[in-house]
Parts: sequence; C-alpha cells; structure tokens
Amino acid sequence: MGTPFPGMDPYLERPALWPDVHNSLIVALRDELQPLLRPRYYASIEERTYTVEPGELVLVGRADVVVAQRTQTPPAAHAQVASESGAVTVELDLPDQIRETYLEVRAIGTDQVVTLIEILSPTNKRPGEGREQYLRKRRAVLASLTHLVEIDLLRGGEPMPLRRGPEPSDYRILVSRADWRPQAELLPCSVRKPLPHLRIPLHPGDPEPELDLNTILHALYERAGYDLRIDYRAPAEPPLEGDDARWADELLRAAGVR
Repeated sequence: MGTPFPGMDPYLERPALWPDVHNSLIVALRDELQPLLRPRYYASIEERTYTVEPGELVLVGRADVVVAQRTQTPPAAHAQVASESGAVTVELDLPDQIRETYLEVRAIGTDQVVTLIEILSPTNKRPGEGREQYLRKRRAVLASLTHLVEIDLLRGGEPMPLRRGPEPSDYRILVSRADWRPQAELLPCSVRKPLPHLRIPLHPGDPEPELDLNTILHALYERAGYDLRIDYRAPAEPPLEGDDARWADELLRAAGVR
C-alpha cells in the first residue's frame, strides 16, 4: 500500500520511525543517483556519531528497543550478594550515541568531495550538541568549494539559519552552489503538495543529475512497508494544525485508513 499523502507523509516524522526513514532514504538517494553520476563521480554513504544525554533521547527519536539494549539482568551471583547485603538494584542515566548517515558525491580519481547531501534529523533541529556539531560542519562546508544540498523533511524543531528567506514552510530543500554563495536556492515544500525535483550540482560544465524526490520517497514507503507501522487513526507527531489538520483528516478518510 502506498502513502495516502501526495508528498511527504507527516506520519513518517514519528520519532520512533524517523531513524529508519532517514537512513533508508539516504540509501535510496545513493542508489538513484549513482547511475546518473557515472563515469566522473561516485556517491558514498558516510556516518557521524553524536553523544546524546539521556533526557534528549525522546527528542531525537531513538527506538525503545535500542535504549533497552543497555538494560541487562545482573548475574545470579551479583544478585545474591546484593540481596544479602541489603543493596537495592538501581538504574543509571547513561549518555547514548546517535548515528546519522549522509551522502557525499566525490570525483573519480581525486576523491574530492564535490557535493554534500544532508537529510536533517531531530538532533540537528533541537538545542544540544547534535545541532552545534552540525552547524559547525555546515559553516565549514559553506566556506569551502563543496556544494551543499540540505533536505529538511521535519516540521518540528528550529530550521537551519538563513540570512534572508521566505516565510516558514512545512518542509524545505536548500541547494547551495559553491560558486553562487552567499546566494542559494531554497525550495519551500507544503505537506499538501508533492515534493519537488532537485538538481545535484557538480563541477562547472558537467550536467547536473535530477532527482525526483517525491517518487523516490513514495517508492521507499512501499518497499519498506511503512503503512504496516503507521496508525493513521491517531494524530501525526508532531500534530498537524488548523486547515492542514482538517485537510489531512478528509484525505485519510477518503483513503479508508481513518
């Protein structure tokens, strides 16, 4: 079953589901982009790690099973000693690690990073070390000769800073070409509309491959079976409001999932 939404499905933003969506979409973009890059470039999936304090886990969308892996049953011998001494077993708050993937387009032969493709995560849009680390990397990229494509499919949190920009939108895609800075192309996206096509900048004079982000995301939705993990009878997380909430309710009822 496909998503009932024409563009970005806001139910994919649910914190427990988003890490799967994020990483799967990075792979889907790589697989779609790689044939278009040959023979002068290749696309590489990279990873960074953030240390996150326990209180931030609810914000960044870690699945419960990942957190539960830290909880282990004490060995029987330890439990017996604790019982005899009157000690009580307690649980400590430990920092956790969040892994985020992103995409680099590199030149064949030199391995130069030509274009960086980022899909924002909740860690990037909430106050904390994850946002600070991302902003530092973003500033470094914007001061370099590397192009930046930044895809924000999350309505929650604080958008990435712009010196000047349009009114806030549900979603947004930034394409910053190194030779056009400080100007950049911003594609505002509405939850009610399909996601746009976007061109991936490369070296001057080389054709820019075009990605149909909407088709890629909808195909991923079906392959991953996200409809089996979404309850459309409940509100989205974060919830839609006002006219968007009424529009979504009518859409979901018409699709027979509410």
